[in-house]
Amino acid sequence: MRGFGSDELNRRGFLGSLGFLAGSVFGGQRLLGATGATSTKQGAWMGKITGLGETGNVYEELGLTTVINGQGTETVLGGSLIRPEVKAVMDLAAEHFVVIMDLEAAVGKRISEMLKLPQGYGAIVTSGAASAIQNGYSGILTGSNEAYIKQIPDLTGMKSEVIIQRAHRSGWDHQIRTAGAKLVEVETVEDVHKAISERTAAMHFLNLSDPDGQIKRGDWVKLAHAANVPAFLDAAADVPPKSRLSDYANMGFDLIAVSGGKAIRGPQCTGLLIGRQEIVHNALLNMSPNEDTMGRPTKVGKEEIVGVLKALELYLAEDQAVLDQDQWQQLDMISTKVSKIPGVTVTRDVPEIANHFPALQIHLDPARFSAKPHDITEQLARMKPSIVLTEGPNTIEMTAIDLQPGEDKIIGDALARVLMAHSVRPA
Repeated sequence: MRGFGSDELNRRGFLGSLGFLAGSVFGGQRLLGATGATSTKQGAWMGKITGLGETGNVYEELGLTTVINGQGTETVLGGSLIRPEVKAVMDLAAEHFVVIMDLEAAVGKRISEMLKLPQGYGAIVTSGAASAIQNGYSGILTGSNEAYIKQIPDLTGMKSEVIIQRAHRSGWDHQIRTAGAKLVEVETVEDVHKAISERTAAMHFLNLSDPDGQIKRGDWVKLAHAANVPAFLDAAADVPPKSRLSDYANMGFDLIAVSGGKAIRGPQCTGLLIGRQEIVHNALLNMSPNEDTMGRPTKVGKEEIVGVLKALELYLAEDQAVLDQDQWQQLDMISTKVSKIPGVTVTRDVPEIANHFPALQIHLDPARFSAKPHDITEQLARMKPSIVLTEGPNTIEMTAIDLQPGEDKIIGDALARVLMAHSVRPA
C-alpha cells in the first residue's frame, strides 16, 4: 500500500506499515514475529549499578522526596506501582526490535480476545487515556484519508463539531479541541436534537459526570446512533470493576478511552482505546509511529505496549474481593489510630463510578482543632517521606490502592500525631 512520500515501506513509513496491520488484526492471519526478523538476546542486567541508581533510590539521588501515596492513582504522583512481573516482561520486550504497527495489531487482537469484546470491536495501546481521546477523535474526524490526516487540526472539508453536555465539560476535553473540533454544549434531549447537523462528527460522554448531566449514559448512546454519529466514552479511571472494560462496548459506545496506569497497574504512560475496528484502525493511522500525524508526539514504546498487555492479563486474573479486603484492612489500621482523638469521626465508602475502590473519610470538628484539613495535609506532605492525602472543607480523605505494606502504619502514626498537636478543648 502506498505511503505518503514513497512507494516503499521504510522504517518510518506511514500507510506502508499497514501491510503488517491489515494482516494481523484487521482481516488477515499474519501474526507478530512473521517478518523473520531475529535479534540477539541481551540478557538481564546482573552487574553492579554505578552512578545514577547506585544507592537504590534514584529519586533521593536527584534531591527529591519520595511519596507515600494515600491519594490514589493520580497522574501527578505517577499513577500506580507496576507489578514486578510486568517489569520482567517489559525487560524481555526491550531485548528485541519489532515493527510497532505490527505489535499494536497483535496486542490489540489479544486484548480483544481477553476482554471478549463484541464482534467488530478492537483495541490499541496509546500513551495514556488522554492520548486515546486525542487519537480517537483524530480517527473519527479524518477517517483513513491521507490528506485529512496530514491536514488536521485544520478541519476544512471535514465534520468539525462534537456535542457534549455542559455538565461534562472538564480539563479532560482539551484533547478533543486539540484535534480541531468545536465543542457544542447541550443540556437536554431537545438541545441535542437542535445541535445535530451535517457538521456533527461525534457525541462525547465523560463517565465520571454521569450523575451530573440530565442525559444518562445509555440514552446518550441511543441519541448518537439515531443521529448516525459515533458515541465516545471517556472512562479513564472507571475500573474496577473489571467488567467495565467490556460493559461499555456492549452498551454500544463506539470508542472508549481507559487508563492503563491506574488500577490495571500497567506503565503510567499507557492507555487503551477500545472500540469499533474501523475507527480504532483510523486512530492508529493518526498516531506514532506514523510520520506527519497529529499523534506523532504521543509515542508509546514497545516495552510499554507489552507491559500494559501483561498488566491487563494479571488484572483480569485477580480476585477483586481479596484486593478490597486488603485495602480495607490498611484503612482500618489508620481509622483505629485516629478515631480515638476527640473531634474525629470516620466514614468509609466506595465511589460509584471513577476510582471505584475503598476510601476513608476522616471528618474533623472545626471547634476541636486549631488547624484546617489543608494545613494538616500540608504538614504531612512536608515530612520525609512525604505523605500525600486529599482534603475537603472539614475532611481528610485517603485510599489504600497505592499503599505498600507497612505504609498504613506510617500514615496512621503521623496523622494521629499531627491531629493531636492541633487538638484543642472546646470553648
